[in-house]
Parts: sequence; structure tokens; C-alpha cells
Amino acid sequence: MDSVGINRASLGSGATAVSARRGSALRPDRLSVEAANRVATSSFRYAPGRGGCSGKVHRFGSVRSITARAQSVNAGRNIAEERECTMPDTEMSLKYSSGKAFPLGVSQVEGGLNFAIFSQHASAVILCLKLPGRGTQDEEDVDVVEFVLDHQRNKTGDIWHVSVEGLPASGVLYGYRVDGPQGWDQGHRFDSSTILLDPYAKLVSGRKYFGVAEEKPSQPFVTYDFDSSPFDWGNNYQIPNVPETDLVIYEMNVRAFTADESSGLDSDVCGSYLGAIDKIPHLLELGVNAVELLPVFEFDELEFKRYPNPRDHMVNTWGYSTINFFVPMSRYASAGGGPVAASKELKQMVKELHNAGIEVILDVVYNHTNEADDANPYMTSFRGIDNKVYYMLDLNNSQLLNFSGCGNTLNCNHPIVMELILDSLRHWVVEYHIDGFRFDLASVLCRGPDGCPLDAPPLIKEIAKDAVLSRCKIIAEPWDCGGLYLVGRFPNWDRWAEWNGQYRDDIRRFIKGEPGMKGVFATRVSGSADLYKVNKRKPHHSVNFVIAHDGFTLYDLVSYNSKVTGNLCFCFVTGETNDLNVLSLFSRQTKNFHVALMISQGTPMMLMGDEYGHTRYGNNNSYGHDTCINHFQWGQLEERRDGHFRFFSEMIKFRQSNPVLRRDRFLNKNDVTWHEDCWENQESKFLAFTVHDHNYGGDIYLAFNAHDYFVDAVIPPPPHHKCWNRVVDTNLESPHDIVPEGVPFRGSRYRIALGSDALHLLIRYGLRRQGLPTDGDVGWYGGKASTCATAGELQGSQAGTNQFSNATKRGASVDKITWPMDRAGPAVALNQGM
Repeated sequence: MDSVGINRASLGSGATAVSARRGSALRPDRLSVEAANRVATSSFRYAPGRGGCSGKVHRFGSVRSITARAQSVNAGRNIAEERECTMPDTEMSLKYSSGKAFPLGVSQVEGGLNFAIFSQHASAVILCLKLPGRGTQDEEDVDVVEFVLDHQRNKTGDIWHVSVEGLPASGVLYGYRVDGPQGWDQGHRFDSSTILLDPYAKLVSGRKYFGVAEEKPSQPFVTYDFDSSPFDWGNNYQIPNVPETDLVIYEMNVRAFTADESSGLDSDVCGSYLGAIDKIPHLLELGVNAVELLPVFEFDELEFKRYPNPRDHMVNTWGYSTINFFVPMSRYASAGGGPVAASKELKQMVKELHNAGIEVILDVVYNHTNEADDANPYMTSFRGIDNKVYYMLDLNNSQLLNFSGCGNTLNCNHPIVMELILDSLRHWVVEYHIDGFRFDLASVLCRGPDGCPLDAPPLIKEIAKDAVLSRCKIIAEPWDCGGLYLVGRFPNWDRWAEWNGQYRDDIRRFIKGEPGMKGVFATRVSGSADLYKVNKRKPHHSVNFVIAHDGFTLYDLVSYNSKVTGNLCFCFVTGETNDLNVLSLFSRQTKNFHVALMISQGTPMMLMGDEYGHTRYGNNNSYGHDTCINHFQWGQLEERRDGHFRFFSEMIKFRQSNPVLRRDRFLNKNDVTWHEDCWENQESKFLAFTVHDHNYGGDIYLAFNAHDYFVDAVIPPPPHHKCWNRVVDTNLESPHDIVPEGVPFRGSRYRIALGSDALHLLIRYGLRRQGLPTDGDVGWYGGKASTCATAGELQGSQAGTNQFSNATKRGASVDKITWPMDRAGPAVALNQGM
């Protein structure tokens, strides 16, 4: 970090200038508690980006006794002492008193506003207010009032607090200066020269427009709004409450969804919450019923530009760099509307999505913040308020631990931090009506203050048991950058769902055509009971996905042959091509993946843009590109609406209309028939099975061929007075590739195309199922084997291996088996019809 000049006013009548390098041994002067009782007014200017401001500063010392009145606080009774001061430039008369410790943040109290902030190790705290000046809209020129809090009168336990009477109910910016022990070797990072954000702030004011580097000020400040009326959710408004078994999740970025000019929206609306509202009809046409939004907590998209570095040309468009856990991203407001508008427009977006029957799940980042590491420290809030509390530290050298890959790791299971996270989650549910949360790098939340994994992490349990969060979907990304991989083992209290990383890898490997993957593929599409059939967990606790934001798009997965950071990609050419045969192959392979995803037991999740074949041109980690690489291309959607998009949409709707594909219990031996006689053959890449509808007889037959040759599949005879109807064959051109009403099929065999041409056959017969199956996993089906076992139960034991081998030698079919990762061929589906 480059050195910067800092001009700061001392608490006495004079002013001194100090030059300091953040993160170095040189520290600004400590706050003098003795001088805090004096009042000083002086002019000073701060270096850009350091949390300062220009203009007049009015500093008021510790509260002196003028009048006394009794005031009750949570910690007991407290004598509040008031003092009055007058701001000449604003003609504003302020009275300040000791205040109360709860609630944290800023809150309205009788006659004024209360400010409260936690810091266990601080020795001095100053509340800084930027008051609106007369006749100016320039935040750089407004008056500043600083209240020096006295540790005797303005502190209860570890909470510092003050009440101020006479402040406007909105339009005020505030922050804190915090000082304390200077020993970095003890884990402290106090720097009293920087104005810090309140961790419990509900609004943050900074730049107004996304990605505009020239806009000032760059340093955010906290603000509040007690003037606005409560948001009107409407008389007929209802929260969708979509059952977890029925969820189809669409992972999307609010800005990228409409930022491109092809969205056809006004430039003031592009990339905003309101822009997303305009495109709700697209989501309805696609058929999804939940959106999982990449982070919408306030973040600094220009964080890479703090100092010269290899990424300083990038813009953080994904948002995995939280500044505050209560605040909506202000630059997602339309027309640069600012923090108050952002809050209202986010609520409007949630309301309209709910009115359309679509739930809103937030991707939340509680594993780290934007404050970087100790090599390139950056201070906006937590680091300067109490580093030892908010972050995990190496006990040997008091340096920040890094299980997030971003330089710091939030100390999630510390009681104070845990309560902060719980309060944040409740806030999003109560204030914004959010339906659920996906927790980024959630294994971090399972670590103790020293970084060691915990068997029963308190935070994970509290989230699962919290009354306010009880209606919410809670989804873990069950790994972190420290190697704590908990897929299938995430502490769950029968509530937590998981991003199933093994599903992603196994589906890719089978469709790619790797040997020995058929059994694992079967296990994954039947609900991953080997991972999730524990206690009271259900198939929907497996969030199935082939593609997510951090990796290749679905189109790039099948069109780039190089392995980039382990993405199991494959194709015959690398990158873009105009060859119609190759493009047709790419299209079929993306359909193959989509069919596998939509027929799998569990909760499917797809990525924004995959419904039209979005490409990032091979970039598998596009977090820093606020361009067409990430932006939804509405023109391409229109070009492919009748082909690619239609297939994806109809496949989602097929899943939604067939309850046998979204059971609330794991499959048992009566629910599925595996048409297999060569499970032990590692070279076998063909899988066919029938999922049974016991209520209405609407069975579904599916076949997957990952071989490089055609397979003539024997189709089981339908029941009396019924016939098969072909619904999907990915080897056929649109619109024949999917026919929702089905095409009658009366033969005994169906030629399944080779894996490089098509993967799936899906046929069904009979009426659509309305009921739910009984409990139990898929076991042996057919032959004379009577033992019921899952693939997971069989794998890993010699007895299971022998039993599996002996049964297959006898010609038995296996109802449930375990399958590897990354392979697929053509898909066909048949329905039984009357």
C-alpha cells in the first residue's frame, strides 16, 4: 500500500499532521482521553479514500452534567447526562446524552437518536456525524460533528453508546473513529485516523453509479432514514412458500441480468433492481420458481483499484466482498438513486417476484469481508473496530487466518459475531421478506476461533433452530479454501441443504464418457442417498447443479477442451466455431446435461444464461468483468427462443408436472426398475431405468447413452391398455427434441444415438402422478436377490462388493447404485399414455 498523508485534528486546540503507511509500524497519534473533555473547532482535510472529509469539524468532549434524568437500558438503570451545542453553519441545536447500549446501530429513542457500537478492546471511540449543510449538495463540504465518548458515561460492558437530540430523521452521514492498543503482535489493528462503518448500519452512502471510478467520494459512510413511511407490500401480497421438493433454482446476478443494452431498458434502469422486475416474464416463461441472487449486500466493486496490482483493471461484478451485512447494494438502485432508493427498490423487486410465485434466495458471504489481508490491509469497519473479535487469528503470530481465499476469515462462532450474523439474517427476512439463503464457503461457519473444525458449530445450529429463520431455505456451500470439504457431512440438524459438488462432478464425468461412471451416475440422479439418507434428511437437501457462477457456463463446458482450474470440460474443438455440425453437437450436449439435471431427484439449480447458451469465451472465473462476458444477452435469447430456450423451458415444466421426479423420500425398490445386466463392466456407458408412478401409472422410462456407438434399447412393455409416448430425444432437431404431449411409440426397441450425438431418451405413459412414494432407498430389483441396499451402503465394503458382483452375475438389476462423475451421452424419455 502506498503511503498517504493524513491531516488530523488533535483533541486539543491545535492540529498536527502525521504521515503514515497503513499496515506499517508507524501509527497516527492516539486519542487522548484527557483532552476529550475539551471542545475544539478546527479546519482540516483528509487524504482521499481514507474515510475523511473536508469542511469544518466541531468536536465535543465527553458528556458533562447539565441536567440529569433517569433512563433505563438493557444492562440496568443508567443516569443520562445532557449537554447542548449549537452548529452555527446549520443553525442546528444538538443535545447529547449518555444513551443506551441496545439496540446496536442507530435507533430512534424518545427525543432523539441513539448510537451504539460494540468494541471489546477499544480505549476510545468518537461518533462522527456529517450534517447536511445549507444550500449545498456536496458531501465533501458538509459540517462534521464529532462526539468523543467517555468510557465511564458512554459505555456499558463492551458497548459504546450516545444519544443525540436535534438531528434530522434522515440525510445524516455518520461513522466512528476507534482507538485502542497498537500491538499488531497482539492482534490489534486500531487506526483512529479512519472513519469506520457501523457494523449494524442499515444503509450505506457512497458512490451512486456502479463501476464509475471517477465518482467521489470513494469512501462509504453510514446513513439512516426514519422519515420514509413503511414499505407497502400490498393487501393481496403473499409469500410463495414453495415446497422444497418443488424448487427449481435460477442462479443470477441482479446487475448482469439487465446491464446489457440488449435488455431494451432505459439506461437508468439497466442493471438495477427495477430492471430485474421488468424481466420477470422471462423467468415465468422459463419455468423457474426461485432465484438465487449473487451477493446484494453492499460491496465495493472498485476494490481492485485501491493500489496498483495485476487486477486493477477489473470491476468486482459478482460481489463476494461484503462491506456490511445489513445493507442492500446501493449502486443497484436505478438512476443512481442512492441507499434509500436501493432499499425501496429491492423490496419492490422481492414483492413483484413473490407476486409471480417466485421465491428469492440470497447468496450471502459471512466467511470474510472486504478488508483484505495483513499484507495489503484495508479498513472500512470490522478491522478497525475490534480485529481480535471479528476475525480468526493465528495464535502464534496474531496474523489473520485465511480459510476464505480472500485474506481474512470472519470469526463466525465468536458469540458477538454469531449474534451479528443471526441479526443480519433476521433483518433480511423481516425487512425484505427474503425466502432463503445460500451460504458461501459455509464450511468456514463450522470452524472455531482458532480455525479448527467444530463437531457441532453453534452458529450452524442457531440458524437451523432460529424461529424467524424457520420458514427459510438454508443452503450450504459445504467446503472452504482451507480444505474443509463437507459434502454429505455438513452439520445439518435435518434442515440444511447442500450444494452437491459430487453431483456436479459425477454427472459431468458420465456424460463426458469416462469409464466406470454408470453406477455413480445412477446414484446421483436418484437423489444421492449415499450422501443424504441420514437421520431425517430428504432428497431435496441435495442441491443438484452442473453449472454455477464460478466456472464455465454450460455452453463453454461442452465447447472448450482445456481443463481450467479443474473444470471437467470436453469437446472436439476449442472455443468458438462456425461449423454447423459442431454447433449442433454442442447444443445436444447442453440438452443432455439439462435433461439429467431435471430428471434427478433433489433440488435442481441452473445458471442464468444457460437457457440460451451463454458463453464467456472460455473464462471460467469471470468475477472481474462487467461486460458481455457476464451480462445476459437478450438478443441471443431471441435468436434461440424457438430452439435452445424452448427445450430448456419445456424440460423444466416437464419436471414440475411430474411429481415422480421430485419425491420427498428416497427411492425404494418399488419406485424404480434398472434395466441393467452389466453393472460390474467398467466400460459400460449405457443406463436405462423406469421410474414408477404408483398412483396413476404414469411411469417414465429414461435412457442415457455415453458410448460412441448406437444402442438398441429394449423398451419394457407398457401395462394393458397403455402405450409409450416419446417426450424427449436430444438427437432430434427442434421442435421434435422435446414434445410435451408425447409422440406415440409402439415398438419394442428404440435406437439410442451415440454419446457424441445425443444422450437421453425419455418416454412416459399414463397420467401424471399426484402422490408421494413410501420411504426407503432403491435396492435390488429383478432377479432373485432379496437384499435391499443402496450403492453407498455397498461401496467400500468387501461384503458389499461381493454381494453386488454375485447379484449382477445372477442377472439381477440394481435399483440403487453409486456412480462417478463427468459422463453423458444421448437422452431419451418415454411416457406411458392411455
